[in-house]
Amino acid sequence: MHLNRPALIEAEDGPAADPGLEAAVPDLQPSGSDPQTADRITARPVSARPVSALSRAALWVFGTLLGFVLSVAAWDFVATLLARDSLLGWIAMALVSAAILVLLLIALREAAAFARIARIDRLRNRAIAARARTDLPAARSIVAALQTIYATRPETAWGRARLGEQQTEIFDADALLDLAERELMAPLDKAALAEIESAARQVATVTALVPMALADVATALFANLRMIRRLSQIYGGRSSSLGNLALLRRVFTALLGAGAVALADDLIGSFASGGLLAKLSRRFGEGVVNGALTARVGLAAMEACRPLPFVALEKPGTTATISRALAGFLSRDKDPA
Repeated sequence: MHLNRPALIEAEDGPAADPGLEAAVPDLQPSGSDPQTADRITARPVSARPVSALSRAALWVFGTLLGFVLSVAAWDFVATLLARDSLLGWIAMALVSAAILVLLLIALREAAAFARIARIDRLRNRAIAARARTDLPAARSIVAALQTIYATRPETAWGRARLGEQQTEIFDADALLDLAERELMAPLDKAALAEIESAARQVATVTALVPMALADVATALFANLRMIRRLSQIYGGRSSSLGNLALLRRVFTALLGAGAVALADDLIGSFASGGLLAKLSRRFGEGVVNGALTARVGLAAMEACRPLPFVALEKPGTTATISRALAGFLSRDKDPA
């Protein structure tokens, strides 16, 4: 009878391996970063695709042609009236001059709005780059820019005072940006969440109570545009009409970049609540779903308008925001029980 004995393998002659002499395991995370927030630091916001040279050329050509045609038509109109009646001609010239002045003022306002939005975008990109490189001078420059932007905002006065007292004692870029986010962004985030919840409640209420066709669609459109404008104003962008459309495009680009799976996972609880309410009323179920979609758009707009990415502060969850916004609707399904 043969017994299975363990095999004995003798080590080869030579010096034993010293663990202290082995190469260190490379660090896959940025230096000075928290493992729980490393993914949020490296995550970049989804930006719109750059406009091609052909698209820019086409826009310039057609815009110039349209302006030239309108200018010639206005000139012919004024010249004809001057030849027919000098008084009517001068009145027409004054009206055309006033219209041109108003158009110039609108163009200047839109350009200023786009410049403010671009300034917020540059600050966010600079903050991401400063964290990636642990660049302390860049972080101090970003904090100074934030203090300038919010210098006249009363809700940030206490945070600005605390930031001014403590920033000279901090010599780490990540810690300085974290302090700025906690002191300056916290009150603004609270106001932004209040706007998102208000818009979601409004859309849900109109959808549930107004039986008119397309009323919920129009309400959702105007509520989302107003919500995005308010969020931009809260974070210092002060958007205008064209700026709202640009922000809306960026928001939906971010939603598409998040992926359908993540969006469905965020909204599955709201759809379930809407299904429960639909047993009582179809309009109440639709109201919950439309309100949830509005809240999801608002959270994406909040992240797009924010000058600092979410790192030190926890990013608002979709489910919790929807639950707070639609608390009145979600509690109705428990009453009959």
